[in-house]
Amino acid sequence: MATSLTLSDIYIYPVKSLGGIRLTEAAVGLRGLQYDRRWLVVDARNQFMTQRQIAAMALLDVAPAFNGFLLTHRQRPDLLPLYIPFEANREKTLFVTIWDDMVFAWRGTPAADEWLTEALGQECRLVYMSDMVRREVEPDKPELNPAGTLVSFADGYPYLLIGQAALDDLSARLTAPVPMNRFRPNLVFTGGEPFAEDTWADFQIGDITFRAVRACGRCVVTTIDQQTAQKYPETLSTLASYRTVGRKVLFGQNVTTSSQGIIRVGDSLTVLSNKENS
Repeated sequence: MATSLTLSDIYIYPVKSLGGIRLTEAAVGLRGLQYDRRWLVVDARNQFMTQRQIAAMALLDVAPAFNGFLLTHRQRPDLLPLYIPFEANREKTLFVTIWDDMVFAWRGTPAADEWLTEALGQECRLVYMSDMVRREVEPDKPELNPAGTLVSFADGYPYLLIGQAALDDLSARLTAPVPMNRFRPNLVFTGGEPFAEDTWADFQIGDITFRAVRACGRCVVTTIDQQTAQKYPETLSTLASYRTVGRKVLFGQNVTTSSQGIIRVGDSLTVLSNKENS
């Protein structure tokens, strides 16, 4: 008898590469969960910043607040919480670069820029992606996303799905288990064999249909303890020892959807079809 699959966790990351928020339910949108990675920190050259270069970004927590979010620094109580609204004011704009994309963005407040500059020790600006922006998923590979799927400031895809069994399998190989936040997923499910999600094509959570497009190649962020910002290379090196395909270390599935609606922790997950080569 097949094991039942259940959505066990939902996460959003309102500011890319800062702390995440665990939700019990979330609105599914075409470019990601509502509020997920719509804010971005950029440097003085308007280049996107992540924990890859600045591990200390892990120390910046994000918590829900009225009509927005509060940022705090876990090791700097002298920095008062910074309020960030759900959306920026459209009066000030600029172009920012994320990977190979140049994206039109709205500026955050001068107070946000000053707070982040102090918190991270270098000149920073906070910017917002409005619904007017069209940042497409891998536009050079229309065979993967023929409809021109949109994405927020996430690295490449609007959703990342990981099975709890996959993390348990990895943790069993490490000297100490690691939490799921090392891998920054949006959707976590329980049930099934480790890495079963690698074989899926179409699946459904509640009444929302998703597509698992391709496995996610992992980077140094997986080695960063999200509580301390300390690096533990064993996580990635161990994963690489049995999850390397070509030059990429794979963990989790990049996911898209053409549906909108609400998903909730506890929803059943149903596999509708499998990849042809699985």
